[in-house]
Amino acid sequence: MTLRDFVAFALAAIAAPLSAETPLQPAVQPGGDIPQRFDARRPPDLSTRAQPRFGPAQAQFQYVRREVMIPMRDAVRLYTVLIIPKGAGPFPVVLDRTPYSADIATSQGRLGPLPENILSPLNAELVRAGYILAIQDVRGKYRSEGDYVMNRPLRGPLNRTAVDHSTDAWDTIDWLVRNVPESNGRVGTIGTSYDGFAALMSLVNPHPALKASVPINPMVDGWKGDDWFHNGAFRQEMIGYVYGQTVNRTSQPEWFASRDDDYSAFLGYRSASRYARAMGVDRLPFWKRLTEHPDYDDFWREQALDRVLRARPLTVPTMLVGSQWDQEDIYGATALFQALKASPNAHLALGPWYHGQVNSVAVALGPLSWGTDTARWFRQKVLIPFLDEQLKGARPTHTARVTAFEVGTNRWRRLDDWPQACADGCPANLTPLYLVPGRQASFVAPAVQDPDSYVSDPAHPVPYRARPDLPPFAPNSSWRLWLIDDQRFAEARHDVLTYSTPPLARAFHLAGTPLVHLVASTSGTDSDWVVKLIDVRQDGYELPIAMDIMRGRYRTDPAHPAPLQPNAPLTYEFALPQVDYVIEPGHRLMVQVQSSWFPLYDRNPQTFVPNIFFAKRRDYRAATQRVFTGPGGTWVGLPLVN
Repeated sequence: MTLRDFVAFALAAIAAPLSAETPLQPAVQPGGDIPQRFDARRPPDLSTRAQPRFGPAQAQFQYVRREVMIPMRDAVRLYTVLIIPKGAGPFPVVLDRTPYSADIATSQGRLGPLPENILSPLNAELVRAGYILAIQDVRGKYRSEGDYVMNRPLRGPLNRTAVDHSTDAWDTIDWLVRNVPESNGRVGTIGTSYDGFAALMSLVNPHPALKASVPINPMVDGWKGDDWFHNGAFRQEMIGYVYGQTVNRTSQPEWFASRDDDYSAFLGYRSASRYARAMGVDRLPFWKRLTEHPDYDDFWREQALDRVLRARPLTVPTMLVGSQWDQEDIYGATALFQALKASPNAHLALGPWYHGQVNSVAVALGPLSWGTDTARWFRQKVLIPFLDEQLKGARPTHTARVTAFEVGTNRWRRLDDWPQACADGCPANLTPLYLVPGRQASFVAPAVQDPDSYVSDPAHPVPYRARPDLPPFAPNSSWRLWLIDDQRFAEARHDVLTYSTPPLARAFHLAGTPLVHLVASTSGTDSDWVVKLIDVRQDGYELPIAMDIMRGRYRTDPAHPAPLQPNAPLTYEFALPQVDYVIEPGHRLMVQVQSSWFPLYDRNPQTFVPNIFFAKRRDYRAATQRVFTGPGGTWVGLPLVN
């Protein structure tokens, strides 16, 4: 056909009337073009007789996704998603109980035939290793029934109901081993952060089928050093988290900070309670409980899981996983190991990670590069072999009591105990690093006393990171990395004291708990003290090794605050987070001391009041702070090992 013939044919076809035998079908059909039961995030479970949702073809999928509602003893049903490997079973079950949505955890916002398409790297590796993954919405959150209570306490004085996370875990495990035909009858619990807290709760009264537990960065003691307080200082950056978790079941409403810089936002409202009231958080029940319990009273002691679990025999092999730069729950894992290590079932892993990074990729931490994916190495070489032994009956792997990543040499080490050096209960002594006159630090005790001073003004608090300080969970926030922020911004301030050693002639290995022995005075009647242990690298980068805060009113008794005697040198002792860190030759050790860390922590008015949450404008006063060096002065005890 020539081009002329083709054009003539086409024109004739356009001009021809429609045939009566081939009526034109309307493009718009009832119901539209999308099938009523299509759900791309939930592929049909072809192993059941239930009518499947319309979705992608499943022939090539390497897993089956099943949704179930599991009844608890009080008839409340908890929504649970099962990810079951295809292939020959039976398989052990790994249970993760979460307030962050089982659907989100098993879709990652997409769908695909591989476990990696819908799961975190850790969970995908578990499915590939032959484990059924069960992720459950805790009661009252997302698609589970019942009432949500933040960190619901165990049944007892703080919980007069018949249920708690321990009973819910027991009932869930019992249902899984009875009703999942692919199960081999053995269950492990796992989870990170709040999920880690829920995993710990499964150990309180463990079901006979519970054979292993892996709490990762768990919430253990919310007053001493996890989430809500650190040594009595309130973590007001967590107000947004309280809002998001408790404003409704699905945590969907966004937390809108009033400004892009949290420093400016909080500064304008003086106290944490005034800021919470402005944002409507003061009407939330959990916020009210926080403000009613600023001291370490029975409310906190009864919930501290290191105390709770210490009083019970640990019958389930447990691997506690901690992170050296955990920006949220840095206290829990190592504190719990200290409480439980009399049991041979207690194991500890300590990695060079931020909060929850073990679940994903961990080749680096900000500018710090490890040269390999440390999280994947841990999962493949330690975690899965540990679970295989306990849940599959695999040959003994001889899991180390402690598996720790030594930062600096960047190698994993198998250890018999942890810490290798600590303040008490260990054979090694701490090595004092003294603050000496002239803003120097030395391993030699000074002979001269010469206090240094600064003015701490609540109207101009020291920021905890260089501004602008984005809200922790805002888009583009680097909240995960604030614990490794270069501290040169703080050194430049007049209200931060900085002490430094000369360049070190040899390497120093710290493996344990640094202890602050601060001798200081204030012209006020209350004060906060922040102490930072820093590695000053040869390029000038001031990398924090360990940092923490203490609220002065709790100097002698965390349960009973008392005013400080003005201008009297007083001793404050508190532990810094545990570390496994090598300072290289040529680097310098630095100590910084300050009296605010804002807005990470609420401002101390520096006038003693019954409850800082409700301090008045007149209570906030500038104070002259003195840090004493020389004989009988300030030092930081280093957990130094060979």
